[in-house]
Amino acid sequence: MKPFPVRLTPGQDLRAALEAEVQAQNCRAAFVLSGIGSLSTAGIRLAGAAQPTRLTESMEILTLSGTVAADGNKTGSHMHMAISTATGQVLGGHVAPGCIVLTTAEVLLALLPDWQFTREPDSLTGYDELVIRPQS
Repeated sequence: MKPFPVRLTPGQDLRAALEAEVQAQNCRAAFVLSGIGSLSTAGIRLAGAAQPTRLTESMEILTLSGTVAADGNKTGSHMHMAISTATGQVLGGHVAPGCIVLTTAEVLLALLPDWQFTREPDSLTGYDELVIRPQS
């Protein structure tokens, strides 16, 4: 495991940028150990919801965690975050594409260069679930 700190800048898509950072390190698997920052737009899929809730206001990232899986155009990342709105309302759930950094996102990744993560259908859950394999 290799620690890898990342700072994302205004306008970057949180999820896509983290996947690109992992790929740029010639890695296909990582964990988000910690993440804070701010967003101008967020997409969070709440528990049991089919589609993400979209927010377009200044928000703070309170926590960010999960897996980052990068393999070309196919990604299998699964991250959760808690955010607070300008009124202090706190929401949490799955990080959807389209979470846009407002001023900064400071993220500590743990790169796993000997492993690869993918998402594949799981007959027990009915969802695409994490599959962990040694890097080939």
